[in-house]
Amino acid sequence: MKPYILVVDDEPDICTSVRDILEDEGYTVAVAENGEAARQLVREKLPDMVLLDIWMPDIDGISLLKEFSNELEMSAPVIMMSGHGNVETAVEATRLGARDFIEKPLSLARLLHTVEHTLAEKKQHTPGSTQRSPGAAVPPVGKTVQMQLLREQLEKLAQHNDTVLLRGEPGSGKTFCAKYIHARSARHQGPFMDVHTRQFHDGQGDVLLFGRENNGDTQPGLLEHAQGGTLFLDDVAELDMELQQSLYGVLSTGHWVRINGGRTLSLDARIITATRYDLEQEVRAGRFREDLYHLLNVVPVQVPALREHVEDVIELLTYYVNLLVEKEGLPYRNFTVAAQNRLRHYAWPGNIRELEGLVRRLLVLGLDTDIELDEVEAALEAGTTAAGSMDPSTFDLPLRQAREQFEKTYLEYHLRQVGGSVGKLAKLVGMERTNLYRKLRALGIDTRKAGR
Repeated sequence: MKPYILVVDDEPDICTSVRDILEDEGYTVAVAENGEAARQLVREKLPDMVLLDIWMPDIDGISLLKEFSNELEMSAPVIMMSGHGNVETAVEATRLGARDFIEKPLSLARLLHTVEHTLAEKKQHTPGSTQRSPGAAVPPVGKTVQMQLLREQLEKLAQHNDTVLLRGEPGSGKTFCAKYIHARSARHQGPFMDVHTRQFHDGQGDVLLFGRENNGDTQPGLLEHAQGGTLFLDDVAELDMELQQSLYGVLSTGHWVRINGGRTLSLDARIITATRYDLEQEVRAGRFREDLYHLLNVVPVQVPALREHVEDVIELLTYYVNLLVEKEGLPYRNFTVAAQNRLRHYAWPGNIRELEGLVRRLLVLGLDTDIELDEVEAALEAGTTAAGSMDPSTFDLPLRQAREQFEKTYLEYHLRQVGGSVGKLAKLVGMERTNLYRKLRALGIDTRKAGR
């Protein structure tokens, strides 16, 4: 049964947008424009979760939260929302039983993450349900000498707190390695912040990294969010020179100050960086600071491309089939010997990420039969069909416009393949749903029309 979520907010636009987003994710959603309407809906049917605005015309959200808990005996988790929130309001709401607090304007990524995390947590604590223990971290998969050496390196690095530089081609598994180091380290109970440096390209990089203080309000940065855990920066070579200098300052001193702040904060987070570029060449070209390079390159780790350990392909196929079946509920399928042999001799330009995407595509779109050679060939061809169908004039466009045109063609093609399902599309192309929603909207793709 789909989780039933009640959205309580007096702003119609917010109710509509939140409802549309959550319904696209497969939830059943009801909306209420005020406290009285919310009371009526709760009496009719208890929700699995409530998104509750703080400020409404007939009653404030704090008071309604008390009613839900005491009078209506509602046990569903409540997430508070407000555009005028402050620390005191959040503390009061959580003291009264609210599970979390989201500030407006609502972040799509934050909203979906909070909803998913809260519902998963609720399910784990439901009587009769099974709560999975953290268990041991999964090391990089493979029996070749290259992967054995890589595992040994990562295991040693996990026992220390040094800055690590992971080198490797896109899709080779650098993020996987960073997560493994974190999970095997003394910081495994702390947060793991996975950040690609393209997020710093909006001119607010220092704010994102350091945080900001403004008229008494504090906006924590990534360094603060990562305290007690690990901050993973990929791809560090794409930072601009100003942010390279800022990162050097933090790593060399172990301290930083929020933008417009006056208090010095101490760094209690491990920094792991990654890059696909040759940093020595970037230094020689004047695109990367030499002092930062030497600071990051203390413990370099080379993550091999998949073509360098193709003997591990069969084990990787088995690993990702089992993972996607367990984590995403996809149907189990087995690769025939002929299909395995074809993939052992494939070049894998997209590395392990391409392999995972191929397995996902075959499980999402396939039948309840073994995966045969002809189906593998068709799936490999599908990966290049979108690019091959592009208008030749696209190659005369500037790189950014050409990339956007390719992404639009690619996503529309696969959206048709999955019948317009954004959830299936996210699994098929290997993107987080929150990032995929942003990408679809930025490219102007109407999921209802594109799926036809």
